[in-house]
Amino acid sequence: MESHESDVLALFRDQGPLSRTDVIALSGLSRSTVNQRLSALTAVGLLAPIEGGESTGGRPSSRFAFHAERAVILCADIGATGFTAALCDLTGTPIESTEQEIDVWDGPEPVLDAVLDAFRGLVNGVEVWAVAVGVPGPVEFAAHRVVNPPIMTGWDGFDIAEWFAPHFDAPVIVENDANARAVAEARVNRFDNVIGLKLGTGIGAGLVFNGQIIRGDKGAAGDIGHTRAAIVDAEPRECRCGSFDCVEAYAGGWALQRELAAIGIETTGTRDIVDLVARGDIETVRRVRAAGRIIGDAIADLVSILNPRAIALSGRLAECDEVLMSGIRERVYQRATPLVTRDLTIARSTLGALDGVIGLALIASDAVLASDALEAVIERTPAR
Repeated sequence: MESHESDVLALFRDQGPLSRTDVIALSGLSRSTVNQRLSALTAVGLLAPIEGGESTGGRPSSRFAFHAERAVILCADIGATGFTAALCDLTGTPIESTEQEIDVWDGPEPVLDAVLDAFRGLVNGVEVWAVAVGVPGPVEFAAHRVVNPPIMTGWDGFDIAEWFAPHFDAPVIVENDANARAVAEARVNRFDNVIGLKLGTGIGAGLVFNGQIIRGDKGAAGDIGHTRAAIVDAEPRECRCGSFDCVEAYAGGWALQRELAAIGIETTGTRDIVDLVARGDIETVRRVRAAGRIIGDAIADLVSILNPRAIALSGRLAECDEVLMSGIRERVYQRATPLVTRDLTIARSTLGALDGVIGLALIASDAVLASDALEAVIERTPAR
């Protein structure tokens, strides 16, 4: 018989604390079935009774709340030059986190070794229900593999889930980093339709519409960084992916470093570019604003076709704020249709540097609390 525990739990995850009467009304299940589901979820610690039930003339109805601290999810948001590792609860809320510099071009094993060390430093006797890893490249989601990544040398086809399997007795979720950030924006800020634009060393976009990630057939949906720039120089610009005149070759953090170095301004990373903008360096401000226009051109057609409610900018380069966003807005509002831009919000993410791990935790939580997975948890978990 089909299990309804996940459906009942989903009500608490979405609505907050509920009484038995609330669950019956919202689910359409019988009182006896609701009692069974509540008992099963309480026994494994996913629901907890709370005070404050409403009275219907007899005893106050029992109220319950989702116990998000029942287990944790380990998350790693890997970028081109660093990663953030975090311990998150089942609502995606970070409990503890750490950052570390890496070079994604070193290949999967050195990078994942560093992630594993960070995970071991975060786990302290807690029960891990899932591991979630975000990477800056296309992902074949069902197979947990990076697929033909433009900049991740040595990662193509690498099975990240299999690599982690000996270290954790938990499912491993692998996702594109921009997709994870878009999920965080959609769920935390209640946007049904959102483009999450990650701007750092590289450039990528995550697309969440009607509550679902748009991944595309090969996991490459939203990879705007390696589409051709709308306006290009007479002399082609080489991209790290091996092509020429990609958007990223004009507007990525690494490309801006290349431009600045050509005029004698040396930087060691995107953070230095942000610092130069904050200090008002004229040459850097001019180039970052131009990069914003290139990015705006790249996403204008997406805006017209998909009609998002919001575009949320994250990543180190997004810290340039209005210097970058003014160029993006200029091109989007010039090129996209008036109807789709009428209520469109283009702004820096309010979730801060942990938006990637929040999105990864939410994606992983959905997976481990889905019907089949939750049923297995209930069967193997002793009553608490």
